[in-house]
Amino acid sequence: MKFLIIRFSSIGDIVLTTPVIRCLKEQVAHAEIHYLTKSAFASILVTNPHVGKVHVLDQDFPGLISKLKAEHYDAVIDLHNNLRSARVKWMLGASSYSFPKLNFEKFLLVTFKINRLPDLHIVERYLSTVEHLGVRNDNKGLDYFIPPPDEIDISVMPSREYTGLVIGAAHGTKRLPLHKLVELVQKIDGAVVLLGGKEDADSGEKIRSADPERIFNACGKFNLNQSASLVKQASSIISHDTGLMHIAAAFNKPMVSVWGNTIPGFGMYPYTGHREFAMMAEVKGLTCRPCSKIGYDHCPRGHFKCMEEQDLDKIAGAVNKK
Repeated sequence: MKFLIIRFSSIGDIVLTTPVIRCLKEQVAHAEIHYLTKSAFASILVTNPHVGKVHVLDQDFPGLISKLKAEHYDAVIDLHNNLRSARVKWMLGASSYSFPKLNFEKFLLVTFKINRLPDLHIVERYLSTVEHLGVRNDNKGLDYFIPPPDEIDISVMPSREYTGLVIGAAHGTKRLPLHKLVELVQKIDGAVVLLGGKEDADSGEKIRSADPERIFNACGKFNLNQSASLVKQASSIISHDTGLMHIAAAFNKPMVSVWGNTIPGFGMYPYTGHREFAMMAEVKGLTCRPCSKIGYDHCPRGHFKCMEEQDLDKIAGAVNKK
């Protein structure tokens, strides 16, 4: 059978679909897996040995549909489930299956603090879309495949033993404030490698200035696969709720995940096939949390207690005991 999996974005969400790719390929006889995503995220998938072809969403939508129609898919597995993926499914006309987004349940929790969400990781919900094919969770966790040219020689790091600190996140309310990050690195024993994108480089330099000999600012210096290599080779990881957190989970890294306005209860905590993997640092008991299912640039109430009141000693202690 030939399958098209759809997930347009983002880094973490695509990594979280990798158990579906693997289980389909290994459990369905003669399965051929294609994947449709945005061009910015294709590098996550092109080296996955279970993916036969990666298609990218671009401005030539009619041309894309023509290419996809020529593949004659037996089924489309929609793991994005939005209007654009619905349009792709409708135009292909193949059998299709979509995962439950639970947007109404998230709305209830964010708006009224009424929790009707199932105690189920999103990986399990992704896999539910292929249960009808006899596919079951193999409990092998997430996959991430780094092309050999992107493996980093860590001799350029301050030490071969280091803690990776992911300082970035897509939204401000998912990130520890700069002064808290500076305080945190001072509590971490040994070398620290700061991880993030180009947008985090300036913050990384300010954090590095706290101890330039011990802290290496890798933000913006490496592509995604190279950053993943630094995650893979770290002794442990501290990360906000962001894509590198899920990449760290794929490599079974000892990890502290730091949660601000979002909560692990949304079902996107670090996943390895079991729950006893990462320490999840969060400030519990705040009546305003979660204030969004995604995040804001700034705390809507101004106090930002979900990050300002994080126990930095506990976070640092978890990696110092590694």
